[in-house]
Amino acid sequence: MQALPGDLAFSIPGWGEHRADEVFPLASVGKLLLLMTLAHGFAQGDLDPEEPLILQDEDYCAGSGLLLKLSPRRWTLSDLARLTAAVSDNTATNALLRRVGLDRVATHATRLGLKHTHILDRIREPRRPEHPPAFAVGTARELADLAAQDTQVLEWMASCTDRGMVAAAIPHEPEDSSVREVPVNGLWVANKTGTDVGVRCDVGVVRGTRQVCYAVLTRCAPGREFEMVRAMRVIGAHIATISSATREGSPR
Repeated sequence: MQALPGDLAFSIPGWGEHRADEVFPLASVGKLLLLMTLAHGFAQGDLDPEEPLILQDEDYCAGSGLLLKLSPRRWTLSDLARLTAAVSDNTATNALLRRVGLDRVATHATRLGLKHTHILDRIREPRRPEHPPAFAVGTARELADLAAQDTQVLEWMASCTDRGMVAAAIPHEPEDSSVREVPVNGLWVANKTGTDVGVRCDVGVVRGTRQVCYAVLTRCAPGREFEMVRAMRVIGAHIATISSATREGSPR
């Protein structure tokens, strides 16, 4: 891989890692912690997927998503979770954080064994000096270990519409959002990406003849993001080879 104009960390458990314990800004990849908290609440029965939530003015946020441009204000928790996973909706994220609370997300992150991966704040556009410096931070190792822990979250991740980073180099059907069991005929991908100025991140699960989890985190000067994305795709091509390898052998 050529010299990069920024920093890159990755973790592919069982296969390789680089700077895997270094804390990076996560942008919307941090929404995975919120989704994990919701899925746990749904499974335990103390959160109802069909509970209606009315969007408040303070929830609305520019950036990724659809709700800022849509007229309905009443959605279920399940609707908002799917919007968060599929189109990384910032307004849906803020509404869910208001309902669930940052403290509950932090408590669940601790329960999951996360030490360095946290949501620090709601989504803000713009983020000002008086606010926490990032929406979320974390490490590649913790995120890769987290990627496939919850079947409900995996199903939400399978609907992600952004396959332009790591997944762009993995041959798969991006509209296949049903959770596939290993082994899979071909390759199947579920992922969550994060995009901000100077930040590109992708965390996911690839299933083929075997399952491979990954987290690739990058940061760079503004304007150099696409060069980092190219490097992420190189890693994606390697993941595709690993996922497709026969169980008797390993890719060279």
